Amino acid sequence: MYMEKTYLSIEELSTVLKLLGDRTRLDIMRYVSVDECCVCELVELLNLSQPSISQHLRKLKDARLVNEKRKGNWVFYSKNMNHPASEIINGILGHLPDGKKEIEELSNQNMRIICD
Repeated sequence: MYMEKTYLSIEELSTVLKLLGDRTRLDIMRYVSVDECCVCELVELLNLSQPSISQHLRKLKDARLVNEKRKGNWVFYSKNMNHPASEIINGILGHLPDGKKEIEELSNQNMRIICD
């Protein structure tokens, strides 16, 4: 099946690159590309306040770069793999450590939220 390539406008790509130009949002994208994370996990990983993390996530969500999913009282965020800039984001993230080690360390310290 042939999939037509989706192109971004200059404005859309500029917005994505501006969002990823912020270190905190770039770090958030590294982590949510590895596994879905809730705000409290990102607070631990990034050593920032909950309001700060929430504000960055709101910007990423408004741009549709992350998806959110509710599980009980928790909201988990993951990378939107269907975003038209997904390949570009993957290319940028491919030049950085992927964040798996930090997420595994969070698990080893029993600081991951587990709710099913």
